Amino acid sequence: MKRSLLALALVGMGVATNAQDDRTSVKRCGSYEVYQQMLQNDPAFKKNQESIEQFTEHFIKNGGAEMRSVAGTVVYTIPVVVHVVYNKAVQNISNAQILSQIDILNKDYQKLNSDVGLVPSVWTKRVADCQVEFCLATIDPSGNSTTGIRRVQTTKPSFSDNDNVKFTSKGGDDAWPAASYLNIWVCKLGNFLLGYAQFPGGQASTDGVVITYTAFGNTGAAQAPFNLGRTATHEIGHWLNLRHIWGDDGGACTGSDKVKDTPNQGDENYGCPIFPRTSCSNGPNGDMFMNYMDYTDDECMFMFTNGQKNRMTATLVAGGSRNSVTLSGKCGTRPISLNQGVIENQNLLRVSPNPINGTYATVSYKLDKAAQVHAMITNVYGVVIASINAGRQSAGSYQLKPEAIARLQNGVYTIKLVANGEQLATARFVVNK
Repeated sequence: MKRSLLALALVGMGVATNAQDDRTSVKRCGSYEVYQQMLQNDPAFKKNQESIEQFTEHFIKNGGAEMRSVAGTVVYTIPVVVHVVYNKAVQNISNAQILSQIDILNKDYQKLNSDVGLVPSVWTKRVADCQVEFCLATIDPSGNSTTGIRRVQTTKPSFSDNDNVKFTSKGGDDAWPAASYLNIWVCKLGNFLLGYAQFPGGQASTDGVVITYTAFGNTGAAQAPFNLGRTATHEIGHWLNLRHIWGDDGGACTGSDKVKDTPNQGDENYGCPIFPRTSCSNGPNGDMFMNYMDYTDDECMFMFTNGQKNRMTATLVAGGSRNSVTLSGKCGTRPISLNQGVIENQNLLRVSPNPINGTYATVSYKLDKAAQVHAMITNVYGVVIASINAGRQSAGSYQLKPEAIARLQNGVYTIKLVANGEQLATARFVVNK
């Protein structure tokens, strides 16, 4: 995937030929290579990805985003922490550049981008409002106020896709808890790499997105032709489980992005192709090269499809791999604290019997104040495999008998009680049927 643009431009029909700038050597995205390495080196990630795909297929089979009772009204809020890791002053990007990127993400993911009208008429009905909102976190992992921006000076001249930027011990900055935040690292990436992301189901310590400082936002250090913030839009698509639109098959026309309403496409597109550009016998309309998950220049990508929205929404709904982030409450005014910081408190949360050796178990918990209550069950890798919405509850003691427990395989699990977006308590339990 990381191929020279010059070589591809020589065979690309209809692609702009004025690529005498950095496009001749830019590597738009490193996510696919990172994904393949994780599949090979991390058995837990492979298993989690299989579970996530099963959940996604079930979600789409049962109607997807449009069949949900709150479809068209819910907006999934994702708190963001931006880690600016810089060696030289120019890499220490301004708050204005960071804010411009957040604004771009909100427009791109809600079909509010001004260039959405450039989508060819044959595909306008496929353009999706993904109903996702991004905000800089206002509450840090310790419960203190924050701007959602961290600045760390490093001795490293640049970073690669080896995740060193995600660790303080390796010259970068440690991730904030992946269950509560989308971590974005902005730094200088070497070898002309623009960015890469970690797909859901991986290690929490490396979870998030990395963007080079010249391809972040639309002001300050951002440089054309990647100066409209679409690199982050693309990479966060991966973070929400989207594949490249051509299926990463090297032009074989046999790969798939697992989305039904994106045309089969031979390979990635660069520059600004002229519509239509056909491949894989996909005429008359050809490639959907203006899709955010292709490799075209920022000014020439401006849409997600409804099918892509379904895949992303499957990670955000109850039971989805990113659901906990949308419930963390780390944006906006700090919610009312309910016994903040109480962890593993059996007086607040208990599962019985434990170990569970039958079909059902009882989850008991206590609220000291009225709250909107969710319970989430995660496996040993921290992946959310079930979410229970208990609704608005007043102070008092409660018991639940979640049907989701009956479907659990033998193993060790954690149940988390979330009240008004704050984690109230956790309890571990064992299933041994």
